[in-house]
This record gives sequence, structure tokens and C-alpha cells, in this order.
Amino acid sequence: MINVAIKMLFGDRVKLLGILLGVTMATVLITQQGGLFFGLMTRAQNVIAEAGDVDIWVMHPTTEQFNLAKPILVRDVMKVLGLADVAWASPLVKANLVVAGASGRSRSALLIGLDDVTLAAAPRKFVHGSLEDLRRPDAIAIDRVGFMKLWPNEAVLPGKSLELNDRRAVVVAITDAAPAFSANVIIHTRRSLALSYAPTGRRSVSYIVAGVTDGADIGDTAAHISAVTGLIALTSRAFSDATVDYYLRHTGITINFATTIILGIIVGMAIVGLTFGLFVTDNLSHYAVLKMLGVSNRQLVLMVVSQVGLIALIGYALGIGLAAGFFELVSAPTSALRGFYLPWWMPLTTLAIMAIAVLVSTMMGLRRVLVVDPALVFRGPS
Repeated sequence: MINVAIKMLFGDRVKLLGILLGVTMATVLITQQGGLFFGLMTRAQNVIAEAGDVDIWVMHPTTEQFNLAKPILVRDVMKVLGLADVAWASPLVKANLVVAGASGRSRSALLIGLDDVTLAAAPRKFVHGSLEDLRRPDAIAIDRVGFMKLWPNEAVLPGKSLELNDRRAVVVAITDAAPAFSANVIIHTRRSLALSYAPTGRRSVSYIVAGVTDGADIGDTAAHISAVTGLIALTSRAFSDATVDYYLRHTGITINFATTIILGIIVGMAIVGLTFGLFVTDNLSHYAVLKMLGVSNRQLVLMVVSQVGLIALIGYALGIGLAAGFFELVSAPTSALRGFYLPWWMPLTTLAIMAIAVLVSTMMGLRRVLVVDPALVFRGPS
């Protein structure tokens, strides 16, 4: 009976393509938007994740996420360093600047000022140069993609100069830093230079980054720092989660992506439901003949499920392929969406959603097949 069902399905190619289009379009929208949302949330905490071997981030009590740091005092560093289980603690400066490249176009830049002595929280990967090069006069390190945006069509090599707030800065190293949430260029330098590029007031520390002693519990140490200093101390994982949670709760990102995904599901269900309903109507006499010949309702259900299941799998495969192709196309090093990718669980999530959506959208057609009167085959046109 499944062979008969498949022949019926492919016998009406127009409606077959209609159902296929609905499933494919919905699959692409759900997968692509879901992948973009995941990538955007990952990008929001990239700077925290790449900050060397930092165990704990200490910040002003009103700081809710990485990009909204309220400065604290330098003396707070000594408060943290003097606590038990704290192996080291260093100040860190974060600022946002606008830099201009060789083309004259302005780019937003995230400036990270590392402790002059320890250079703690530095990026792990260097394409050219090394962390020690930052100890040279006027030295800065720029991420590879940021360099390509500032000096397009030029070899990615150290030696270039920039002006940051009318002060000279020399590129001595190129990093392979992951993209930031709200900046095209990521610059690392010593804290003393960062303060000259982006002057601050008396409160000149954005964060205190710290490491714990061997064997100490990071969570307990963070809680101890918070209790003693009156500041907020979070583990790197907790700070990353807090940053992502801020964007989820306080921006329109979640609503925008959720709306697109829901619309994709609704449109896909509407196309599949209406088209399959027309398919069932056109083939109702065939189902009536089968019922007259003794085919049970269970077999009819199996036929309908086979028809819908096959077309759903084909549409799903095409949709996942198109979504994967999209992420492959936008993965170029200079792309605005670099670093975005399709996580392994996203296709599985889409499969579950589409299975439910297709099942719901075909229920009406299935009902008409089950209640069809075998005598329909003997009736002439009305």
C-alpha cells in the first residue's frame, strides 16, 4: 500500500512541489535563524571566554554584562589580592573607540588594557608577534580580521601605525581573537597606554581579573570576594552566562528571532496544510476505491503518513542543506557573520519542530481520508 501512496503523491507534481516548498522554507527559516541567534549569543561572551586563564571577574555591583562596565578604584585590586585563595589579581580596562583605516572609513574598536606587569587576560592565539611584544613603546595588538578591515588588500603583518585619540599606536602583534559583540576591531595593549588612548576619571579600572590558588574552589572564592569587598565577583562561566542573559532579557534580540522562527513555522504549516488538503480532495475518489476494496483505516493512515513523511523528509533535507550552505558562505574571515556556524543540535531541533508542524497541518486531510464514503466512487459529478 505504501507503493500506491507514493505513486499517488508523485502523480500530482504541482501539489507535491507546493508541499515541498512549504517544508523547505520553514526548515531554512528555523535552522538559519536559530543558528544566527546561537552565534550572536556566543559572540556576546567571546571576550570573556578568550581572556587567558582568568578564573574570576570582579566588577562594580551595578555591572550587568561585559559591555556595560562601571569603573571601580585601583585600590580595589589590593583588596582582592589580599584575600585567601586568590593567587593573583590584575586590573583590566575596557573602552570603545572609533579608529580609521587606510581607506579613511571609521571602524568601531574594542580596546582592552592589560595589566602592565602581568599582561593577564591576554588572548591565547597570536598570528604574528607575541604577548611580550606588547611591552614595547606605543605597542598594540590587533585581531587579524580587524587588521584586514583597517588595511584591506594589504599583507597582514605588524608594523602599521594608528592614531588613537591623537596618540600614536604601533601594531606589534596580530591576534586571532574571536569576534566581539559590538566592535569590528579588537585591540589589546598595556593598561597605561589604554588610559592614554581612552582617558578615564579617578575610577580607572573596568574589571579586576583574578586567579585562584591550586585546589581552591573558584565558586567559593568568588563568593568570598563579593562578601569582603562589596563588589561582585563571578566565575568566567557565570559572567558569560550573565552577559548572555542580559541580552536575552533586556534587548529585542530574542523577540525578533523568535518572531521570525514562529512565522516560518506558521507559513510552512499553512502551505503544507492547504496544499495537502487540496491533494486529498483531488484524490478522495482513490481513497474511496481503496476503502471499498477492503483497505482498513489503519492502512489508510499508514498511506497518508508515508506520503507526508516522505515529502517532509525531502523538504527537511533540502532546507538543512540550504541553511548549512548559508553558514558556509558567511564564514569568510572578513564577513560580518564570521564565527557563526550551525551547531550540531540545531538540525535535530528543527527536525522535531517540523515533525510536529507537519503532523498538525495534515490532521484535517487525514480526517477526510478516514471518513470518506466508499460509495463516492459510484457517484457521478454533482
